[in-house]
Amino acid sequence: MKSPITGKTMQLQMEKRIISFRKEEFEVLYQFYLCEDSGEQFTTDELDELNLSQLYNQYRAKFNLPFPEEISAIREKYGLPANKMAEVLGFGVNVYRNYENGEIPSQSNARLIQMIKDPQEFLKLLNISNVYEGEELIRKRRKIETLIEKERSVIPFDLEEYLLGRKLADQYTGFKVPNLNKFAEMVVFFAERIKPYKTKMNKLLFYADFLNFKKTCYSISGARYIAIQRGPVPKNFDSLFDYAARNNCIDVCYSEFEQGIGAKFLPHEDRIFNSTLFTEQELEILELVVTHLGKSTTNEIVALSHEESGWLNNIKGYKQIDYTYGFQLKSI
Repeated sequence: MKSPITGKTMQLQMEKRIISFRKEEFEVLYQFYLCEDSGEQFTTDELDELNLSQLYNQYRAKFNLPFPEEISAIREKYGLPANKMAEVLGFGVNVYRNYENGEIPSQSNARLIQMIKDPQEFLKLLNISNVYEGEELIRKRRKIETLIEKERSVIPFDLEEYLLGRKLADQYTGFKVPNLNKFAEMVVFFAERIKPYKTKMNKLLFYADFLNFKKTCYSISGARYIAIQRGPVPKNFDSLFDYAARNNCIDVCYSEFEQGIGAKFLPHEDRIFNSTLFTEQELEILELVVTHLGKSTTNEIVALSHEESGWLNNIKGYKQIDYTYGFQLKSI
């Protein structure tokens, strides 16, 4: 970006700042352009959005407020359009749509949205809302009653939570609720495009999730990452890859090397990458990772990952990597 004062190119700067929101204070990594000659600071619409998103994400996490994806997922679960969901909840249509588009709900409205994750609670609200009548109401009731029976019959074991950890959006999940389907589909994508060995696959996933956070303040998969000797890896990566293989997402081919056995990830026969699970922005990030890192050898991408502050500052103790390190990515 060029300075509107001097016309010279300005460098992107980052500094920790304390910003207040709804009587709460949060530390964000504030990003801006600095005109060195005048000392003036400038931002773009994109930087303003990144700075505000950091603030809003921390506020949501602190008070356990639902994120936009969660809100729309609840509505889609019951098969309601946004205007009807707004009526059931007693919100204005524009108010509800703004929540799905990123506006932070009040704590009381947020609690109501979270409450209706339970189909039984949603059914109670539907019955007293008078939004549907006659045959349409009967059909909606049957759908929800089917969901209630399904949840009652399911064995209380959550595979997604077992593999990816608690379904909470915070700085270690990139402020996304962990999503096993999207994680597995990312594995499919890189298996199709690159056919990497396991170590390289781990780094490709790390760069995709953290680069998306750098651009949007959200990860793609919600996976948690830890620092180990060979670089950043998804937590429980062996179990996650085993899940992908057992569900015919990928095939794993083993080869013997002087250093040991290598596991190469290949596309499974007739298994095609499902792009519909991803936003346009997320697909662009996946393509960027292929473009910049796809031809790197395993050792090269490991070396690159060892230059990242997220790994350097967490390797001692093999700690989880905070997604805010995504703003400091060097290799992409």
